[in-house]
Amino acid sequence: MENAALLQIAQQAEGPVYVYDANRIKAQYERLTNAFSGVNQLRFHYATKALNNISILKYIQSLGAGLDTVSIQEVQLGLAAGFDPSTIIFTPNGVSLNEIEEVAKLGVQINIDNLSILEQFGSKYPEVPVCIRINPHVMAGGNSNISVGHIDSKFGISIHQIPHLLRITENTNMRINGIHMHTGSDILDIDVFLHATEILFETAKNFKNLSFIDFGSGFKVPYTPGDIETNIEELGEKLTEKFNSFCQEYGRELTLAFEPGKFLVSQAGYFLTKVNVVKQTTSTVFAQVDSGFNHLIRPMLYGSHHEIVNISNPDGRERFYSVVGYICETDTFGSNRKIAEISEGEYLAFKNAGAYCQTMASNYNSRYRPAEIFWINNEAHLIRKQENFEDILRNQIELDTAVIKGAAVSA
Repeated sequence: MENAALLQIAQQAEGPVYVYDANRIKAQYERLTNAFSGVNQLRFHYATKALNNISILKYIQSLGAGLDTVSIQEVQLGLAAGFDPSTIIFTPNGVSLNEIEEVAKLGVQINIDNLSILEQFGSKYPEVPVCIRINPHVMAGGNSNISVGHIDSKFGISIHQIPHLLRITENTNMRINGIHMHTGSDILDIDVFLHATEILFETAKNFKNLSFIDFGSGFKVPYTPGDIETNIEELGEKLTEKFNSFCQEYGRELTLAFEPGKFLVSQAGYFLTKVNVVKQTTSTVFAQVDSGFNHLIRPMLYGSHHEIVNISNPDGRERFYSVVGYICETDTFGSNRKIAEISEGEYLAFKNAGAYCQTMASNYNSRYRPAEIFWINNEAHLIRKQENFEDILRNQIELDTAVIKGAAVSA
């Protein structure tokens, strides 16, 4: 998207706004499908948690993707968006047996990641096909917050528990139709990831009636100009060879599955804010915007980097700013960033705002969550209205004044 289009959207919005570029999502999806074109049976399940607006889900479904979900509510969103249940995989962690049972009734592929639930579910529903999530104990992702394949991770069944796992599946006579792993986000070292896939292949040999192997995702996207990213093309070439060789050894064609989220939508997203105040202190120049970590928490939660550009004055003289929000907490988006000179009333765009941004927004400080715009064929389409005060009160129940006064007197 061009600065002019972003600026026009920002000026017309009533507050901070998220914008998503459909063309960029499509280009990323096609990049994945091209990288693994040598696989006969290929399926991508888009990770709903990255960006869950129903219009985005419908668009991704139109590209040919299935859906990766982690809650019954995400499953319901997928069904509302038009996904066939058979194209949805449910990979929860720490949920109740009851929630898994309710999802299974919807005809969705179940993926179980702990022995206790596996035994309970297999004993009650041995005829329902189940995928098993394995923890390969491989650190292929980034920092400890986003790397989930290490030995202390709460996710997956340890490869060291395979004998116990096999005893459960044999005793329950349950149907295992898939094997799954997810090592974490921001994968850089392809060889480490390929090592994890070899572990998954070895695990798969224990099950004779598989229909798919799911390698998760976690592909890294660039966050700054010249930043490194997962080499999808190289990974596609190497893993395709390994996968096809395994299928030949296994004795039949299996489906190769991935669960891309950030890779598809991160670079497609922009978060647009207005500068309220430019504040000079003894050592810092702050650009204070009409937002905070209530809208974009990733920099404070993960230390993530989002490029910040002044779309009102993109060619201005560059100066150093710390961009902060209006929340009554420390809510720093970026410290000492080199940005084209900023004046009050101008608009800033945060890049890589398509994944894990709006979905993690909150009403902290009783602020409204922002609107969302979908940019399709050079036109802006509103896909979520900005909240208002009625939305803040919507699910609150105001007690009768007499009850409140009575409580105050008795206290």
